[in-house]
Amino acid sequence: MSALAPAGPAEPAARVPAVAPVATRLIDQFEAGLDAPICLTWELTYACNLACVHCLSSSGRRDPRELSTAECKAVIDELQRMQVFYVNIGGGEPTVRRDFWELLEYATAHRVGVKFSTNGSRITPEIAQRLAASDYVDVQISLDGATAEVNDHVRGPGSYDTALRAMRNLADAGMRDFKLSVVFTRENAGQLDAFKAIADTYGAQLRLTRLRPSGRGADVWDELHPTAEQQRALYEWLLAHGEGVLTGDSFFHLAAYGEALPGLNLCGAGRVVCLIDPIGDVYACPFAIHDAFLAGNVRSPGGFRTVWRESELFQELRSPQTGGACGTCTFYDSCRGGCMAAKFFTGLPLDGPDPECVLGHGETALAAVRADAPPLPKPSQDHSRRAPRARRRLPDRACDEDPIAAFLAGARDRSRGSR
Repeated sequence: MSALAPAGPAEPAARVPAVAPVATRLIDQFEAGLDAPICLTWELTYACNLACVHCLSSSGRRDPRELSTAECKAVIDELQRMQVFYVNIGGGEPTVRRDFWELLEYATAHRVGVKFSTNGSRITPEIAQRLAASDYVDVQISLDGATAEVNDHVRGPGSYDTALRAMRNLADAGMRDFKLSVVFTRENAGQLDAFKAIADTYGAQLRLTRLRPSGRGADVWDELHPTAEQQRALYEWLLAHGEGVLTGDSFFHLAAYGEALPGLNLCGAGRVVCLIDPIGDVYACPFAIHDAFLAGNVRSPGGFRTVWRESELFQELRSPQTGGACGTCTFYDSCRGGCMAAKFFTGLPLDGPDPECVLGHGETALAAVRADAPPLPKPSQDHSRRAPRARRRLPDRACDEDPIAAFLAGARDRSRGSR
């Protein structure tokens, strides 16, 4: 997690727990909740010019109810008063909003730094020069394959070249340490060194995030989430690369292997992180866009500040947790039971094991859930432009020279069957 602390004499006020318990360790303070989020994610729009198969917010079409320019500026004013000194802007593709650059300038002028995630399609040489000139802006380019074949399989044709062109434009403009953001999947698990090389080529910093079964990601979870062997390899790779690779709080469930990874190593939902969506709804977690995790709306009296400090959901999340079924596990203090969103959208209880528990407890729990065959939770909103597209098969073996051969053969078979 990279904080964009504003330059100048003003320092952000020391944050204190939003509830009473006395905390001696930093992680205890985080668990009790802070008076302002450390990491606020704000999805400005659900509109997107891509259709990534694992999109956590099921983006595609703009929601006509999304916050207006004036409402967005009012939220920025409120964040400034709360001394939230940077926000993660996402979507959708945030740059497709006509007022995106206006809002970006407004935020930085009010000393609210911005890190925004983009597929790079709007990062022209001129825009790159503009971004490189600001000390309050960081850019995160999304890429989910170190080759076009792997990336475009997930993000769509041409998206690999688009992302590399954007990084080249940023590098040529003199911007350094912008982020190359990768969702770690079964298909790109063997490309970690290649991703690092790409980031180094453009003077960027590699950021790895976990695949969650959220949004359209739920539809491809079984196909794309890493195997146990790949998770172990990732853990060893992250240990070897130390602080040179960012992960935020993505992989704290891997701490049960032994040594904790750099990062938060805690589910910060409603404690130190939250999400504002395009229509102003505030969710406890960016990966849990569901009514079960809806805390309020910034359009309500009191705005975001009241939602953050007073919502019943956030107060509940900040209360002491027992650990549930994981509480007796030797490694509970390391992994804290894993990811809330990953458990929820795979049908597991929130006080149960993470579906990717490195000790295998998640696999056992999932098998029990699937035996009962209950309906799995679905995102509260789906803005996909169309039904998920058919995904072609990647080569199973090195000798499979044509990765779409099986896909085409299947299409021919279906065509014959329909005659």
